[in-house]
Amino acid sequence: MDSLVSTQWLARHLGEPDLVVVDSSWFMPSSGRSGREEYLQSHIPGARFLDIDELSDHANPAPHMLPGAAEFGRALERIGVGRDDRIVVYDNSPIRTAARGWFTLRHFGARQVAILDGGFQKWVAERRPTESGQRNERPSSFEPIERDEVVTKRELLNGEFHSPLLDARGQGRFEGTDADPRPGVAAGHIPGARNLPFGKLYEQNGCFKSPEDLRRLFDEAGVDPSRPFIASCGSGVTASSLIFAAHLLGSDAARLYDGSWSEWGADPATPKATGSA
Repeated sequence: MDSLVSTQWLARHLGEPDLVVVDSSWFMPSSGRSGREEYLQSHIPGARFLDIDELSDHANPAPHMLPGAAEFGRALERIGVGRDDRIVVYDNSPIRTAARGWFTLRHFGARQVAILDGGFQKWVAERRPTESGQRNERPSSFEPIERDEVVTKRELLNGEFHSPLLDARGQGRFEGTDADPRPGVAAGHIPGARNLPFGKLYEQNGCFKSPEDLRRLFDEAGVDPSRPFIASCGSGVTASSLIFAAHLLGSDAARLYDGSWSEWGADPATPKATGSA
């Protein structure tokens, strides 16, 4: 299974016993939308729901930080997703949260994970079948193995990584001309960071741009996707699109700063910059 699958591919393979579809839709709180509620109303037949907010480290003040490995494994078993399954993740969100689902599943050891290119919006536009309600459990085993691909604020402040940092937020939030949507979070960016807004990686229909276009976008941002870099954003969600784009270009060297700007910008002691990269 490729890391990026088409709606045509999924329609052909839907229902195969080792193939599991996962809806990881999440929306900004200000949108008034709920990923879980929309999943219950309509989803791809057989899909499970991965709740990015619910399945997170609630002891951490930063939003939806990755949970502990054991907790994640138990949660995936409850919804019927196994570590050895072929897993296809999709979303119905304007901020393309399937990439966060893809990153999280791989981070905890899932062996085969793909993103549905174009997501639920493309599936529905093609008038493919949907269903509603909660899926029943299915026997599964998810013994997590956590990958070393996440960096912390402390590590960044201590200079433990010399890789470039690439911020997936929009230009206004990155440069500090737009206020941060979260109360108590400063405007601007981590000093030295580059900017590649995640939305530039996608076509209007939600599909990823061509490899040639993705390489050009990384080049314009001043980051080589074939070499290690650290992806950041507002809260660790849209940064996953940068990591997936680099993966499509053949590299798994990127790391995630999971706390991202919601953690860094809320700390009065951290250095901050405004203006262009």
